[in-house]
Amino acid sequence: MIREKRNKEKLASYYRKFMEDGVIDPNVHPWVAESWQRCRAMKLPHETMPKLNKLSREEIVEHQKTHEFIVKYVDGLYEQSKQHFNIHNLSMLLIDEDGYVIKNYALPFFQRVIEDIQGMRVLEEDVGTSSISIAREHNVPFLMFGPEMWIKDSHSGDACSAPICVNGKIRYIISFFSLDQNDLPYDLLLSLLLTMKYSIEQHLSMLEYWSIYQLMMNELPVAVYWIGQDEQLKYCNNNAQKRLDGKKNLEDVFLNYEHIPIKKALQGVPTHRREITWITQDRTYEDITTVMPIKVGSEVESALVMSMSIEDLKTTIAHATGYSSRYSLYSMVGETSEFLALQHKASRIARSDNNILLQGEPGTGKQRLAHGIHQASPRAAAPLIVVKCSNAPIEALEEEFFGSVDGDRQPMAGKLELALGGTLFLDEVEKLPVEMGDKLADALKNGLVNRETGVRKKLNVRVIAACDSNLKRLSDKGLFSKSLYELVLDTTMLVPPLRERVKDIEVIASHILAEISAQHNLPPKRLSPEALNLLTGCSWPGNIKQLQGVIEQAFFHTPGAIIESDNIKLPGDRTLEKSWKYDKDAFIAAWKSAGGNISKLAGMLDVSRVTLYRYLKKYGLGPKVGKED
Repeated sequence: MIREKRNKEKLASYYRKFMEDGVIDPNVHPWVAESWQRCRAMKLPHETMPKLNKLSREEIVEHQKTHEFIVKYVDGLYEQSKQHFNIHNLSMLLIDEDGYVIKNYALPFFQRVIEDIQGMRVLEEDVGTSSISIAREHNVPFLMFGPEMWIKDSHSGDACSAPICVNGKIRYIISFFSLDQNDLPYDLLLSLLLTMKYSIEQHLSMLEYWSIYQLMMNELPVAVYWIGQDEQLKYCNNNAQKRLDGKKNLEDVFLNYEHIPIKKALQGVPTHRREITWITQDRTYEDITTVMPIKVGSEVESALVMSMSIEDLKTTIAHATGYSSRYSLYSMVGETSEFLALQHKASRIARSDNNILLQGEPGTGKQRLAHGIHQASPRAAAPLIVVKCSNAPIEALEEEFFGSVDGDRQPMAGKLELALGGTLFLDEVEKLPVEMGDKLADALKNGLVNRETGVRKKLNVRVIAACDSNLKRLSDKGLFSKSLYELVLDTTMLVPPLRERVKDIEVIASHILAEISAQHNLPPKRLSPEALNLLTGCSWPGNIKQLQGVIEQAFFHTPGAIIESDNIKLPGDRTLEKSWKYDKDAFIAAWKSAGGNISKLAGMLDVSRVTLYRYLKKYGLGPKVGKED
């Protein structure tokens, strides 16, 4: 708080009046008056400076190390203004947020030597009323005249303190003190203090932002270089340092430095997201590189280079969008010889790099098996890209597999590019049009065509295809691409239907119940013997997927821990399917059974998604109640 100069004789009389009679004169600043009253209540001595709370010698050393980054900066500020401190007999303290003096600058404070005051606590409960305590309590700069201070020995000088705040929180306090100075230029004092306050706050904010930027730069899988107009390296992040291998400049490391568009950027010409090869003595990097000129005013002063491995970029995009395996081979359970043989074969095939064709009826677990094979393979760390095949228009399918071309829209990578280094899972592959199958097979065999150069680049992609029907028969009839069929035929796995694994129903059902319990954080439930007999006596035309829907419905319909046969609605029992159209409770039960998944509920009730949305609206549930897919 900026205050006008006060008559010190009057201030001294107010001080005496309070100390002798305990009376606060109306002319005493209210903040000062409140502090005086608190000091009297604490029975603080007011004649001379008491023995202060002080850190040990070891703690002082550690304290200064902790705040070394700000001490160096304030040292620089003080050096720039040292002449003013000397001329006007000023002392300066740098204090931490807890009130401990980090460093004393210039002349002694309260007639103490520099070593004495450092490490001391100077809060109100230690030294009484001071500009430090007022500034700290009210979070504003405060100019205090000598007679307003609690300690009488300090009345010969004036003081001004300012809190140093970042994001609204006091981080430090900076305080100026005058000693035996009658004609102190208050405007100069306040100007210098507020300038220092602003400068330190900006510096702390910049350090905070810089630490975040640096963390971000080092975490992102991008090599970042900042290069000056003299082509000398000014900064590089951790990923860039690994490529430089200890050397200081890019020209010393990259053999094709002249062909990297750094000189263009230093002349003001940017390069955006171009495929650039970086060649070193030991290896070659295929990157997507952006080089931007950095201007100060209208002059280019430096260039910023951001370069990322194409393989890393695609893997990062794939993982960031959730393209990873959700299941392991051991998330599939069973005890029959048919199942154990399938699981063993899958584990063995996963370690090879063969393309795989999974054939089996709908709902037998082909998708989970594909996830498990990917996770058990050497490609597990790379993306698993799933494509739900359909007979959509060729243009839409081409965009999904090969990406969008340049135009008004932003270029978008296709599923083939995202799958590089990993696995491409083609679910319901039999629905893919022949023309699209031929194009896909050509790209998988011969590589993708680079749109700029026209050169093909081989694809490192493993294909797992799943189909519900006989793919060979479709291929022979010309209803499916023969070249794509031959490509995925390296290994064929037949996934048995549930009716051939009747003895596995009990262990599968128990596994499903455990998954539901864990997923929804609910107490576990189990099947009664009668309920289990009911399940094992069903033919399950919809296989495991159908069994899962029935068990989920029974789980949420059963109030206790034991699921009885009465709680189970078998596939042939159409009671639920009939009732949900007019019974809100029945619909909500089905909704919960499907886990809020629209596609799953549509399969359970054998209706379209559009119909389900209509009933969600009718029953007041709304789309936000559940998740899409």
